[in-house]
Amino acid sequence: MTIDVPQHILDALTDVGMPKLSAEAASSETVTLAGIDVPVYRAGCVVVGSGAAGLRAAVEMKRRGDDVVVMSQSAWGGTSACSGSDKQTLHTANTADQGDNFKAMARAIRAGGAMDEDTAYVEAVGSARMMASLQFLGLPLPQDPLGGTLRYQTDHDEVGRATSCGPRTSRLMVKVLAEEAIRLNVPICNHTTAVKILTEDDGEGRRVVGVLAIRAADRTDANPFGIALFSCGVLVLAAGGPGELYRDSVYPNGCFGSLGLALEAGLELVNLTESQFGIGTRREGFPWNLSGTYVQAIPHIYSVDADGNEHHFLAQYYRSTQEMASNVFRKGYQWPFHSTRMLDFGSSLVDLAIYRENAAGCRVFMDFNRNPLPVPGDQPFSLERLDDDVKQYLGNAGANQDLPIQRLRHMNPLAIELYRRYKVDIAVEPLEFAVNNQHMNGGILVDTWGRSSLAGCYAIGEAAGTHGVTRPGGAALNAGQVFGTRAAEHIGASGKAKIAPKTDITATARAGVSNLLETLKPDSPLTVKSIRAEVQARMSEKAGIICDGSSVAEALVAASQLSTQIRENGIAYERAAEAGRALQWRHMALASEAVLFALDYFIQNGGGSRGARAICDRVGDALPFDRSGPLEEYRFRSEQDAHRDEQIIVWLEGDAMKIRTRPIRRFDESAKSLFERDWPAWLTGRIYDLDADQ
Repeated sequence: MTIDVPQHILDALTDVGMPKLSAEAASSETVTLAGIDVPVYRAGCVVVGSGAAGLRAAVEMKRRGDDVVVMSQSAWGGTSACSGSDKQTLHTANTADQGDNFKAMARAIRAGGAMDEDTAYVEAVGSARMMASLQFLGLPLPQDPLGGTLRYQTDHDEVGRATSCGPRTSRLMVKVLAEEAIRLNVPICNHTTAVKILTEDDGEGRRVVGVLAIRAADRTDANPFGIALFSCGVLVLAAGGPGELYRDSVYPNGCFGSLGLALEAGLELVNLTESQFGIGTRREGFPWNLSGTYVQAIPHIYSVDADGNEHHFLAQYYRSTQEMASNVFRKGYQWPFHSTRMLDFGSSLVDLAIYRENAAGCRVFMDFNRNPLPVPGDQPFSLERLDDDVKQYLGNAGANQDLPIQRLRHMNPLAIELYRRYKVDIAVEPLEFAVNNQHMNGGILVDTWGRSSLAGCYAIGEAAGTHGVTRPGGAALNAGQVFGTRAAEHIGASGKAKIAPKTDITATARAGVSNLLETLKPDSPLTVKSIRAEVQARMSEKAGIICDGSSVAEALVAASQLSTQIRENGIAYERAAEAGRALQWRHMALASEAVLFALDYFIQNGGGSRGARAICDRVGDALPFDRSGPLEEYRFRSEQDAHRDEQIIVWLEGDAMKIRTRPIRRFDESAKSLFERDWPAWLTGRIYDLDADQ
């Protein structure tokens, strides 16, 4: 039976229109800072980022009577609104058609290690509330006739807690949250880029007092860069991940995140060694993850060299057609690269093969109009000759059609429709793709309420380092919603965002503006273009899925030198409107240095291979094979169990990176709550630990 979905339904799930923004609030006054007339905006809380996590925090704060403003570089233009996969996943509780065990779900979330156990439980127990509230707002999660949520298995998910609205799940989340934010009259300042966090006092008393931004609407003759001052007592960083860090990236263009911004303000960052890499189409065209049914349809994968010759390169890696085809299929729910899956002819051998083809100057394609060609000397591809798990899945799905495009159309017609929307018809032409950086699992160090190491500053979504080494697919969308709500609850309980502060922070802001102007140097030899090319090439070539100790150490030296050059020479800009980008590349260079600093420390202290990368070592204990024998060049170190129980923390002190480790926080699964005993802590607000903010 072929699934027949009417065109108007396909349209609604792929072309997701976004609401029109309301009129923006006017500034309250203007102050002269370092010779520039700077408009001042005041709010109890500023949320940096208009993605799903940031909007969740803003909506929940507004409902609690807080005075909140959202600052967005490009409303509806970030990762949440513009990224996805075949059926983009939301990972929540409620599985096996009979509810869920939150403790078991927490164990699954933190299974990769280097994740605080209490954080995993917070995400697990908060997921049911998060999903229900999204459904209340109108998120069309699929149900069966009796109201149960439809589920499937995703990566790092052995149970099946995944659900989806289709390829645009996160965009639909942004849409319903944006509509609610607009309904609640939450001001959204568009084309406004945070460039410096302002703090006052020292030591443990240091706290947020505001943030400087570059704002297109405030560009005048007296303020050519459009610098704006936002005075606030609370700041929520929700600007996503550092998408511009890698050349080979599936992030939408222009995603800078806030790691460099946080480093400059002295915030502690955690788990910067941990990212996700996987196959997807390049950002030069339509960036999209190729997980799920794209590979479960088992298309033919091949490369084309500089002379236009086609190569069936996967046949060099697998011993039989069945083994090769089955591992292409498994990339559907083993999508992220993982070093251990290069062993025993596993699914990440596919990633390694693609990586090597690209490094050799070849382009790699999927062809949905051809089944995989056979491994030389072996039998041709057949749906009857697949590994048992693959054969069972396709059988249950009724995907027994002759060609990959037919199987894909049967299992997920939206996957075809989506690319067609962007002028790529995978039913007609092959699809070029590569192994790309997709997600930063590390980020700003936060507690179970989203508080950072800086008083008054919270971090949520991909900006927060709440993930460990691995996570189930879609758990990041869940985490952003859970912690967006948690942060809002904590801010509401503190009472610090009820009204906009009236304090005078002119002196602090003047110093901040002067610091920005020191970077903006028209005659600097460093340009946005040159810094971008250097940072992205270094990260993709030295800190991608394959790296080694000496290469990372050399890359760190170069990254540190670049940060020094930026401090000494500034960054050139061609016109005033490019000032914001120059400052963002100052941040990105700093973030790159911090990632390499953490990675170098990890490797030098015996760190082995895990989720993000294979740490190659000529005396490593793990050795992948292809069909012709051992791949000695890719021998790697195995992970040390002890490193799963700790986290690496990095921060900037003056101009120097600092580093330390700490053990992960544990969660006592045997502890029991008792209503009569524990209710007073809720009634009195003791659960929020507000004394720590004093």
